[in-house]
Amino acid sequence: MYNIILFDLDGTLTDPGEGITNSVAYALNKFNINVEDKKELYNFIGPPLIDSFMKFYGMNYEDGLKAVEYYREYFGVTGIFENTMFDGIPELLDTIKKSGRKISLATSKPEQYAVRILEHFGLTKYFDFIGAATMDESRSKKADVITYTLSNLGVTDKSQVVMIGDRHHDIEGANQNGLDSIGVLFGYGDRKELETAGATYIVETIEDIIKFL
Repeated sequence: MYNIILFDLDGTLTDPGEGITNSVAYALNKFNINVEDKKELYNFIGPPLIDSFMKFYGMNYEDGLKAVEYYREYFGVTGIFENTMFDGIPELLDTIKKSGRKISLATSKPEQYAVRILEHFGLTKYFDFIGAATMDESRSKKADVITYTLSNLGVTDKSQVVMIGDRHHDIEGANQNGLDSIGVLFGYGDRKELETAGATYIVETIEDIIKFL
């Protein structure tokens, strides 16, 4: 039985598709790059932003940092609230909390944004710790965020911990920290992605998470 549950944010607790893609499009426009179909930008949901700007648009590190700055100009004011919570998330967190287990966030989103999003949706009360990235990119990769989170939770027995997320970064980050993982199919990753990353378990719905735990 897992006594500490780590949750990804984007694509796992909330659907941030509109806000993230609008923010990325805004940033790319600053480089005179126009995106016709914003679904092309779904790959930005999950991994560290700078990595995605460099990978998908061939930017060097300096341009990647500038793109992240532009992204935040839009996201910090508007994009952060172009977001919806998946149905059943409050019930899921409430059920886990009432069972006496600890709940923590483990997201590659900067902490100040993660906190605002949880507060916006009234979810803060369920979390024992909010593990997140830093604004200066010094802690942005999921594995590093998970390591930071485990340290702050004082975890000594990793067999008691499970990471829940929708993308391969969540699964790989869990694997790198010696944790089991649950990949969810209602977010932005598909079964092949999660299986290839080495997910311990894969579930289809939020109800499946409750049944599993």
